[in-house]
Amino acid sequence: MDEQKKFNRITFDPQILGGRACIRGMRISVAVILGHIANGAMVEDILGDYPDLEAEDFKQVLEYAAWLAKEEVHLA
Repeated sequence: MDEQKKFNRITFDPQILGGRACIRGMRISVAVILGHIANGAMVEDILGDYPDLEAEDFKQVLEYAAWLAKEEVHLA
């Protein structure tokens, strides 16, 4: 599947957070949401802190992280 279509909610814009992966062009980075999830926050709690987020955003954040983790690393 074309990654642009698969991750249509993950955006990169040099004018927003220096081009870091963000959610739908907002100033909410993928890393911030992943950090909340990694620290045990529930989706409902995160939605309370970031009311502009939608359930599909969380799904794509996790899919994007999984996709990045599949990358091959070649050690010298």
